[in-house]
Amino acid sequence: MASAILSYAGWAVLPNLVTGWLQSIYYGITIRAGDPKPQPGTPRYQKHRRRIHVTVIVAYLLYTLFEADYWVRQRGDFYQDLGLSPDVGEKAIKSRFRRLAALHHPDKVSTENPFEHSAAEAYFVNLKTAQDTLLDPTKRFAYERFGPDMLKWQHCSTIRDYLMTGVQSVCLPLYGGSTLFLVLLSFTGYLQWGRFWRYLTFASLLLVEYHTITRPYHSPLLTRIFNPILRTLTPHAPLLPFQLLILARKATFTLFIALSQLGAFFPQAPTSSTTMTSTHDQQQLARLEGIAKTNEAESTRLLAMDMAPFAGDEQGTKELRGRVREWLVNNTIRNDPEVRDAMGRALGRRRTGAPPGARA
Repeated sequence: MASAILSYAGWAVLPNLVTGWLQSIYYGITIRAGDPKPQPGTPRYQKHRRRIHVTVIVAYLLYTLFEADYWVRQRGDFYQDLGLSPDVGEKAIKSRFRRLAALHHPDKVSTENPFEHSAAEAYFVNLKTAQDTLLDPTKRFAYERFGPDMLKWQHCSTIRDYLMTGVQSVCLPLYGGSTLFLVLLSFTGYLQWGRFWRYLTFASLLLVEYHTITRPYHSPLLTRIFNPILRTLTPHAPLLPFQLLILARKATFTLFIALSQLGAFFPQAPTSSTTMTSTHDQQQLARLEGIAKTNEAESTRLLAMDMAPFAGDEQGTKELRGRVREWLVNNTIRNDPEVRDAMGRALGRRRTGAPPGARA
């Protein structure tokens, strides 16, 4: 729980902090001294910040996955403790345990330090537990799918018992709580950007987990993809199904947080209410456009009727245009407050210093 809180706090603080530092360093390297730097809020500044932030998010996502993998490797598993591969048989398990017991049995550890003796006892108990678990087909099935948590389920005796207990104690709280959280976010309108990919990733994780814990064989994702790649490129020990699920859960929920970080830099698709409002506005605009066209046609018709007496009379038409122009000047331009103020100031300057009789 504490590690999850620290991880969330890191995602909430570090990407924005590192992005600011890297952007300052980037401007210090690429912009010469004396040249203006892009100011916050400008399109260029936002473009640079978006690219740097995406790079930081991807790098931190990869680091989080590496950290989770390192934690899994540090915890180890019963096969690594015995120095065996996951496809080992019963005879090899017994033989390997006898050899290790001959070396690490507490009675054969020559030390007077009580702490070292306690550590030797704990290590031997772990080896004995590993042997007993892997020699029992039922416990081995449960261990490979649920990890060391299955050692606490002492009441289980069949594969069905282990599956039901694992689903109730591990899967239901995890996926039930996550589903409720996603639904609440959808209803409140938060984290809308990337919602489709968030739901798709969550459903894929659920499908992978269901297939992994219910099949009597290891998942093809593990045997044909991940373990061959790890064995070819790294000295990484083969992953067990429960270790694959740990990494998949960590990757999924880390991706959720990464999408929430990236959503602020990308435009969101319009919601259904926004689409409905936009459609209503378009209908109103079309209606207003129709009314304006009707009024324009009516005005043109009335103007044609008023101009009918001047049809064919060029001199009368010219005189009418001149009078209309004069009327526009007298009743529109001169009545404008700014024009009147300007004319008043001009007349005031002309009358300043004139004889008393001329000021009137």
